This record gives sequence, C-alpha cells and structure tokens, in this order.
Amino acid sequence: MFYSKKLKKEINISHCFFNRLGGKSKGIYKSLNCGRGSKDKKKYISKNLNIVSKKISNSYKNLILLNQIHSNKFFFVNDYKLKKKRLVGDALLTNRRKLIIGVLTADCVPVLLYDKKLKIISAIHAGWKGAYKGIIKKVVRHLKKRGSESKNIIAAIGPCICQKNYEVKSDFKSKFIKQSRNNKFFFKFVKNKTYFSLNKYVKYQLISLGIKKIDIINKDTYNKKNNFFSARRSIHNKENDYGRNISLIMIN
Repeated sequence: MFYSKKLKKEINISHCFFNRLGGKSKGIYKSLNCGRGSKDKKKYISKNLNIVSKKISNSYKNLILLNQIHSNKFFFVNDYKLKKKRLVGDALLTNRRKLIIGVLTADCVPVLLYDKKLKIISAIHAGWKGAYKGIIKKVVRHLKKRGSESKNIIAAIGPCICQKNYEVKSDFKSKFIKQSRNNKFFFKFVKNKTYFSLNKYVKYQLISLGIKKIDIINKDTYNKKNNFFSARRSIHNKENDYGRNISLIMIN
C-alpha cells in the first residue's frame, strides 16, 4: 500500500494506492487482483474488493468503480444506488461522505484529487489515451464550474509504468507532438528506441491547469520487485491475462 504525503495530511479523507499484495487470488492474479474485467474467478475479485474497502475503513457495498474504456468521460456520483448501474468512463467525482470511489490500473496512471475547500474528491484513470483525450482537463474544469480554485486542489499521481520501460513507436510520438510541441519533453531516444514518460505528461497537464500541490509516487509498475500488476510485463512474459491494481479515495 502506498500513500500520498500531501493527501495523508488531510484528516477529512482516506486514500490508498494498492499493489498486488494481500489478496485471495491465485496464479497470475496472485493476490490482490481487483479487476472485474480480468479472467480471474469472480469470488476472489469480490473478496479482494472487500479487503481494500475495509482498508479504507468502509464497507464494500459503498464502493463505486467504473467500466474503464480509455476515454475522457467522467461521472459525478452522490448516490449509493449507482453501484448497481454500469458506469462506463474513466473518472469519478463525489462530495458524498463514506462513498468510496476508485480506479483500476495495470501500468496506466491513477490520479486522485481533493478540493479541500469544496470537499470534493476524484479518482481518475489516465492511460495515455485518456490523458491525450483530456480526461484530466475535463475533470478539473468540472471542479472549477462548481466553484473550485486551483490553489485548493491537491493531486496525487500514483504508481505507473516508468519511462525506461515504456517503449513506444514513432507514430505514437508524432501523434503527441502534433497535439503540442511541448510534448516532445516527455520522450527520450535511447539506442534507436523511443520511450515515453506518462506520469510526467500527466503532471504537466495538472500544472497547466494551475494545480501546484502535486505528489508523484515514483513506483514503477513494470518492475516486478515493486509487486504491481503490469499489462506490459504480462505481455512480455506471454501470459494470457493480468490482474489490476486499485486506487481508492473517500471522504470520511
């Protein structure tokens, strides 16, 4: 389990970035696989979701997750009944106490936000596609429509694949450079290979939106010793599936 130092100081919220340790799943999903979209047994996933919910000091019945699709779509939720609905998108926001919101990742960036004045939280799934499409910008702009000011927002960028393990193709780089010349700073060229820094790209977007209180938890999900699920590592190991890490936040 990993925590943002900045969010940890806020007594009105609870949060956590979980790795793969401490769960019930077996085999390639060992052990804290929280991904309903994986091929893992549903009974183990339910047990794991119950475990992480209790770590946030709440019940699994109060946990809301998404069917993530690498989009820029988000939901503002304040009703426990939404748990029964199929929410398709990549970010959640709420101002409801005791409602746990979260996202699943396996190399993508989990981003947790907290507006300490409005008492609103958000959990964002920022893969390269979602980040490129502006999921972070859309969430922050929605916060500002509700009266939020950048100075009151705390952002925590969770564990994700690091640049040295994130090789991309030339057309990937071209796509980003076409969007903005500034994006060239997130690429590195080493021995005829191109590498991309996803968390720095996400951080830059937050800074561009005026947010200054930003934590980055520099834990590489690809590196096996850090005990995270990694889609790219699973592909390299020729495994037919992979588990998902979960990141949660709740207003106490």
